[in-house]
This record gives sequence, structure tokens and C-alpha cells, in this order.
Amino acid sequence: MPLSSSKASQESPVTAIDIALEPDATMMRHAQADNARLLKVFPKGFALDATRQPHVTVLQQFVRTADLEDVYAALNKAFASEKPTSWKLKAFKYYYIPSPPIGLAGIVVEPTEDLLRLQQKTIEAVAPFTVKTGTTAAFMSTEDGHDIQEFLINYVANFVAIGSGKKFNPHVTIGVGTQAYLDEMLAAPFEPFIFSPAGASVYQLGSFGTARKELRALALTP
Repeated sequence: MPLSSSKASQESPVTAIDIALEPDATMMRHAQADNARLLKVFPKGFALDATRQPHVTVLQQFVRTADLEDVYAALNKAFASEKPTSWKLKAFKYYYIPSPPIGLAGIVVEPTEDLLRLQQKTIEAVAPFTVKTGTTAAFMSTEDGHDIQEFLINYVANFVAIGSGKKFNPHVTIGVGTQAYLDEMLAAPFEPFIFSPAGASVYQLGSFGTARKELRALALTP
């Protein structure tokens, strides 16, 4: 890293955040069962637990750490006009992001007008506090940044361009597996199911885009 970039990073710390909807018990049960299944075939993957919460990402961004309190306030205002806990969302298939010879798998959720509207409000709320990119220091890491993938940094930096609007792919990440095994998963029949959001939070991202550290729970209108 150039010295100037390092200096700028020290002067203006950046945090990689995930604004996420937290699923109800129905989705949690499916996600944890699939995670256990993947760990059996790929033990080097990660377990869903208290520090890797199943979630539906609405938006990922790099923001100035000093502005986090303002980010929370803006998001609470944006979420106040929505009632996510009343939504009925449909999980309908598996997918994975390839990173040969493995892949990061998830349960895909059918996009709805509600989700798209909330995402746009979220983008607008966070926009004044975003920065173009960050380094591994922006993520929660247990390995001094060595567990943060390069593709993850690029994904967060370009999330609005590649993951919003018509390109929004709402999903719940379930773990890591070999591409061969994941191809078998995707080829097998998937039994769709309905679930609802149970909460919403801002997380600091970790390895493989996991919701590694809850920074603030957001208030939802009942």
C-alpha cells in the first residue's frame, strides 16, 4: 500500500458495513441446517453463530467510521416509514458465488417491491457518509486482515452498481462448499418457503461478507 494511502487511512478510518434484515425462526432453521450440511463436506468453512448471523443484506458500503452515529440516525429515519416485519418473503432457490475451487452459497429470496423500495431508501440515507473503497482494516478480522478476501473489498466498493435495483439479489448466506458439491445442491429440487424479517441491524462485515459484529440494532415500526 502506498504511504499516502496508509496515512489517509489512519487519518480517516473507514468501516465496512452491512445494513441487514434479520430473518425469523423459519429462515434461521433452514439456514442453520444448510450450514451444518456444508460444514460436513467442507469443514474449513464457517459456522453460522452469534458472530456470523444469518441475514438478508439490503446494502453494503464503506463509510467513514467517525460518521457511524449519523449513519444510524439516517437509517432509523429511512426504516421508520416501512414495516418489514409484516412482509412475507419467499425463499425459492440456492445460488453461490464461485471462488474456485470453492463457492460461497446462499438461499435466494424473491425480490419484492417492498425490498426494492427499502433498499433505495437505504442507499439514499447512507450516501452522504460513503467512501469509494476501503482496506482490510475496514472489516472485522481475527487474522489481522488476512482472512478478508480481495473479491469482498471489490464487492462492497461496487455494491450499488452490481447489487441494487434490477441487480438486487436478496439472499441469506449459508456457508462455503466445494463447487462440485454446490453444483449438486443447485441441481436438486428446492422446496420454496415463506418467512418474514424479524429485525434489522447495521453490522461490520467480516470474512466472506459475514455479519461479523453488530454495531447497532435499528428501530422497526410494528
